[in-house]
Amino acid sequence: MATVRSSRKSLKICCGVTAILLVILVIVITTLSLTIFKPKQPQITAHPIGLGNISFGGFPNVTMNVTVRMFVTIDNRNYGSFKYRNTTAYVNYRGETIGEVAIEQDLVPARGKVNITTSADLQADKLIWNPNFLSDVEAGSLNLTSTANLHGKVTVLRIFNLHARALSTCYISVWINPQKVDTKCKSKIRLV
Repeated sequence: MATVRSSRKSLKICCGVTAILLVILVIVITTLSLTIFKPKQPQITAHPIGLGNISFGGFPNVTMNVTVRMFVTIDNRNYGSFKYRNTTAYVNYRGETIGEVAIEQDLVPARGKVNITTSADLQADKLIWNPNFLSDVEAGSLNLTSTANLHGKVTVLRIFNLHARALSTCYISVWINPQKVDTKCKSKIRLV
């Protein structure tokens, strides 16, 4: 009878210790997921580095295409790496798509940076024929918007693989008189 009581007492102690350890584990995991492992928005900066091909089409359908070489930096501030697939970013001027930027697949390491060299193929004729183009040139600047939607996987601690989508919007101001370009990018990452 004494052995039954001692085995029950041992079972109660074991269950109590297990319950306490599970509660501590849940608290630690919740705290880490809300602080350290909470997804942070990657920082994306785009810098045009020069003009490439400029081509003109003849009359009656006048066309003009320009290739702008760009240098894009993605700074991943998360504790998980992000591997994204090939995608295309679109450049808009006053709501109309005037260009495309090809972005090749890559891996952005955890807490690391990746530099991408790419080019934007702009249909300058769409830009020039826009009714607001002349007034923007007279005002001294053209405001463009670039949007990209990167689909891929986030790997946390080399254990957890989650599908994610990074949305990036860059506001590009092309200043006519000082001939410079300012960019400001915002990005969001969503776990899918």
